[in-house]
Amino acid sequence: MPWSRIVSGIIAIVMALSSTLLGGWYFTIAIAIVVFLGQQEYFNLVRSRGITPAIKTTMFVSQVLLAICTLDPSLADAIMPIAGTLICFYLLFQPKLATIADISASIMGLFYVGYLPSYWVRLRGIDHDLTSNLPLNGYWPSNWYDITQGNFSNLSTGLITTILTFLCIWAADIGSYTFGKFFGKTRLSDISPRKTVEGAVFGIVASVAVATTGSHFLHFPHWLITGITLGLIIGIASLLGDLTESLLKRDAGVKDSGQLIPGHGGILDRTDSYIFTAPLVYYFITLLLPLLQKTL
Repeated sequence: MPWSRIVSGIIAIVMALSSTLLGGWYFTIAIAIVVFLGQQEYFNLVRSRGITPAIKTTMFVSQVLLAICTLDPSLADAIMPIAGTLICFYLLFQPKLATIADISASIMGLFYVGYLPSYWVRLRGIDHDLTSNLPLNGYWPSNWYDITQGNFSNLSTGLITTILTFLCIWAADIGSYTFGKFFGKTRLSDISPRKTVEGAVFGIVASVAVATTGSHFLHFPHWLITGITLGLIIGIASLLGDLTESLLKRDAGVKDSGQLIPGHGGILDRTDSYIFTAPLVYYFITLLLPLLQKTL
């Protein structure tokens, strides 16, 4: 593996974990940068197909959406229809008559690289106000000793769930790549010829193993059922995210979405596994987990 890939990967992990730990506006800014760069890459793919989307409008409302998620998550879903209306309004009054593809690509850019990633901000923000102790609603642990001893009671649900989700995604990616490389024989899909059924299954199993272990140590209710369910959700969602981005690149006729990260390609190449994951985990924690507590 090239050193550039290793170094850039380590830097990305450190930045991701640091911003996740801080939370608040620090985390929102980090996600906003990723969304901004990811949408640039997405729209470059779209324009390579001769489509003319509402780029500036879509990118602006996506940043507004992230800010709303931080200020008041309950209002965030209201931004989606408003943003879609603004995008259509913009395209309707352009000198060049807009096409179905222009409108569809713009709404997809808002949904895929704006709305779905905004759930990371919502997920990290669960119970965050109860623990924030820094300016800009940030957080820094006051007692690292308790954390090193496995006492996570002072950490917010959003923080521990976000980190556990990251670990599951990493386990799924590493597991599927490694197992698929050495033992994979059955092609998973023509969308991504290098992916195998064996690698995909092992990646999901790795996600389940990490989620179950995390659920046990974090004392989640009904930790075995919770861990298996959460691991399956994350493992499958990360795989679908990877395949979706591969489909976009295949249609655009490119190998990578960009060249921003040395040895890794573009932002979308590195974050595709995260796009569908956050909304599902968020609703698992806020809706399904309380339901499990009541029924089991």
